[in-house]
Amino acid sequence: MLRGSSVVGSATLLSRVLGLARDIVFARLTGASDAADAFFVAFKIPNFFRRLFSEGAFSQAFVPVLAEYRQNGGIAAVRELNDRVAGALGGTLLLVTLFGVLCAPLVAGIFAFGWWWGGNEPEKFAMTTEMLRITFPYLMLISLTGFSGAMLNSFDRFAIPALTPVLLNLVLIGAATIAAGWFEPPVMALAWGVLAAGVVQLLFQIPFLIQQGLMPRPKWDWQYPGVRKILRLMAPAIFGVSVTQISLVLDTVLASFLPTGSVTWLYFSDRLTELPLGVFGVAVATVILPNLSRQHAGGDPRKFRHTIDWALRSVTLIALPAAVALFVLAEPLLTVLFQYGNMTPRDMEMAAWSLRAYTFGLLSFMLIKVLAPGYFARQDTATPVKFGLIAIASKMLLSLLFVVPLHIYFKLGHMGLAMATAGQAAINAWLLYRGLRQGGVYAPEAGWRMYLVRLLLANLAMAAILLTILHFWGEWNQWLWWERAWRMGALVAAGGATYGLVLLASGLRPRHFRATS
Repeated sequence: MLRGSSVVGSATLLSRVLGLARDIVFARLTGASDAADAFFVAFKIPNFFRRLFSEGAFSQAFVPVLAEYRQNGGIAAVRELNDRVAGALGGTLLLVTLFGVLCAPLVAGIFAFGWWWGGNEPEKFAMTTEMLRITFPYLMLISLTGFSGAMLNSFDRFAIPALTPVLLNLVLIGAATIAAGWFEPPVMALAWGVLAAGVVQLLFQIPFLIQQGLMPRPKWDWQYPGVRKILRLMAPAIFGVSVTQISLVLDTVLASFLPTGSVTWLYFSDRLTELPLGVFGVAVATVILPNLSRQHAGGDPRKFRHTIDWALRSVTLIALPAAVALFVLAEPLLTVLFQYGNMTPRDMEMAAWSLRAYTFGLLSFMLIKVLAPGYFARQDTATPVKFGLIAIASKMLLSLLFVVPLHIYFKLGHMGLAMATAGQAAINAWLLYRGLRQGGVYAPEAGWRMYLVRLLLANLAMAAILLTILHFWGEWNQWLWWERAWRMGALVAAGGATYGLVLLASGLRPRHFRATS
């Protein structure tokens, strides 16, 4: 599992680094303008549905059923299942895509209600609708790409699905740097880039499916038992695995009532939070789901418990220092990455407030990624739904408690949205953890207390080093890009070295992450 996580994490790291480069190019091109807000909403809508259906509910329902068919019927049964699923999924996605394109004003009005309501910002809403018609087919393309990746992951072929998002970033960087001059406004080039990236990513997967003998021949058969079982698992899983995504969409809806720039500030702060989450949290979750599914199908509860325990230790090792570092370095990091072109120091200051708020939920975001598979691998999608609905209700209440006073008194309503998201994630993670404990599915293995003490000491030492260096380096806005870059590199190196050395000095060793006998 560590080897598989390393493969996925390394590929995802490359994708995330290119994603940061993509966002730097976006910042130069659009700034925190009406056009930027409109594009980010038009891009977020198909991405939301993609995470719901492709990376979320579909993947969590499909992988355990595929593992069961592989365990009981071999490769022939797997191919038969893939053919039927491809037909059902492809047909459904085609209908949803046609609806999204034809009813783009309705969909945009739901996600950007504040721009539509009362005709307050008609030009921004019209631009969002126009771009959504272009970006919405990305949902079908990337969901089929996710289906292909799930098949490859189920056969422990993790590298290709993990490398595929690199192509999205490369295509969008090309659209922003090369094609933007051909469009008016230039931001329209990004919408067409999203569509092109969906085509490229799907075509990239096909040769590897053929190589593995997994290339499906779609068959429309809704009565096939495997398809019916996946659908039964998917319906509740849409809520159970995608609570965080639904929460972020609620942020977008509420942010449409806030001042121009709020959507963009949240986007850039969320992107930095997604970096450690995507590189490590998603990597571990991707690897453990097929393993947990096989362990459950094979009737091995001891290995099942150990896999969850290993995943929790692994994500905690990364999530805590990532959260501390992002909190301490919020404004300098945003300045280094994004304050160029049309981005102003005020934009970085405002984005830093929401980034600091998001850091309080980073550990919870990662825990959700590795706790939810503990349910889905056992084909239990109802319990995460219940927890997810509780978390969403909590998010709505927290949004009212945080957003209104922060907007009225401090003009920081977007920070209130991030705080509510962090609180919702903490509630959801706790409910998932408690459910596994009470159900006897998971119990912490020996050594957790000392492990947490070591992490606490290492994080305190790292924070002290970073704050000390920042005390002497306080003029980030005044430096050229290369001066910012080397100083940030030095901060990251000093913080990482401190964290690692304190862990080693406290006695933490690689053997603490090895499988038990």
